[in-house]
Amino acid sequence: MLDRVQKGADGYPPYNIEQIAADRLRITLAVAGFSMEDLQITQEGEQLVIRGRREDDGDGRVFLHRGIAARQFQRAFVLAEGIEVEGAWLDNGLLHLDLRRPQPETKVRTIRINGAGRPVVDGDRA
Repeated sequence: MLDRVQKGADGYPPYNIEQIAADRLRITLAVAGFSMEDLQITQEGEQLVIRGRREDDGDGRVFLHRGIAARQFQRAFVLAEGIEVEGAWLDNGLLHLDLRRPQPETKVRTIRINGAGRPVVDGDRA
């Protein structure tokens, strides 16, 4: 369902891809410190792009150690044809995206049987 993942140079943010059913996948990105307003998800053709941009806090806090990354990122996944993004949600610093491959519709067609031992070709009237 995913043809390719375009990775950033440093692998940020880390992510998981999980098969949750025969026709469903879930992508989970670790986006600690980002709010819903800081994240953007777009589908550009067959490419799913997740972007994160956080504004500088600028509230006068002084960090003695800053280990929680707050830098902007872009993570892209190339989806196989026909894959649909069902939805996304943010929960406890994890961004989840559910993907689904719709089942093709079964088309039923009746084939006419022609007598006299010859096949019926479109436009042929026996």
